[in-house]
Amino acid sequence: MNVLDFLITPAEACKRTGPHDQIVFSSRVRLARNLKGLPFPGHAKKADRLKAFEALMPAVAGLPQMGEAPFAEAMDKLSAMDKQLLVERHLISREHAAKNAGSGFVLNQEETVCVMVNEEDHLRMQALRPGLQLKQAWLAIDAVDSSLQERVEVAYAERYGFLTACPTNLGTGIRVSAMLHLPGLVLAEQINQIIQAVNKLGLAVRGLYGEGTEALGNIFQVSNQMTLGESESDIVERLNKVLLQIIEHEENARLKQVAEKPKVVFNHIGRAYGVLSQSHSISSKETMNLLSLLRLGVDLGMFGPTPKSLVDELFLCSQPAHLQIGHPEKLDAEARDAFRADLLRQRMKAVPGPDHTKVASKPE
Repeated sequence: MNVLDFLITPAEACKRTGPHDQIVFSSRVRLARNLKGLPFPGHAKKADRLKAFEALMPAVAGLPQMGEAPFAEAMDKLSAMDKQLLVERHLISREHAAKNAGSGFVLNQEETVCVMVNEEDHLRMQALRPGLQLKQAWLAIDAVDSSLQERVEVAYAERYGFLTACPTNLGTGIRVSAMLHLPGLVLAEQINQIIQAVNKLGLAVRGLYGEGTEALGNIFQVSNQMTLGESESDIVERLNKVLLQIIEHEENARLKQVAEKPKVVFNHIGRAYGVLSQSHSISSKETMNLLSLLRLGVDLGMFGPTPKSLVDELFLCSQPAHLQIGHPEKLDAEARDAFRADLLRQRMKAVPGPDHTKVASKPE
């Protein structure tokens, strides 16, 4: 079975809902683990990487939390497009997409639990949930971790906790993160203040695809940086409190912009609607930024009953690998930009023109 046959359709994936999902796209909790007695993947010889791979793939695929018939495959068996699809779905890292023999990937049918084998660590296990559900994601991946440790022996030291390839993951090995849509703070020019304040709290703010990437579409990832000296539940709770504060700031920024600069806000959203519904060639970057404004307009009520899931689906379907689906020949950048515009024009027919009179300038 190839990846495309296994994955949930973009439409189905984007209809999932969760608390505060107007602002929080998703919550993720990831654990890093390594096998006792084997070198970390980055320092291992091919024989050791294969040994870890052969021990871990069946152990992970057989976990009760992975359900029946999970997708389990070696990275060298996946095509470049399959790997890019998984990156665009945020199921694997860009670094893991570059892996080949000796690395693997396991995903349950619900796409709520996935495991990278021999990425930076022997195991990168993550639980995903829509909206703000950090505690639920933590409980899910903790259960996976407990079940796994009944099958394999992981590297652990009383003084340092779980041993990891990168010192920043030492201790609990946990990375707790949420993906946030923050156009209000960007329009209000308050985003840099928020990022600085979050950094001072020991948290990291990254772009759409993690470390070193741009915050396309006004989408930011917020995560913990410290993993040593604090319990997993405390890390989850601390990040959850910070995220609730960011959500409040974003909600206030949106209300303030509509109340004080309505013409500016409506102009941004109206222009985004016009370009998305009429363009004949458009880049991925421009699409992401315009869809962000369209989603803001949907949240504000400017587009009637248009579901935000439609906009979220366009975020996904306009990505390069998702556009390539169904095209036997490889699309170059020019062809991709044209096909993306065709897709957007077609799907935007279901979105009525913006009506700024429907927008409330204060909470109802």
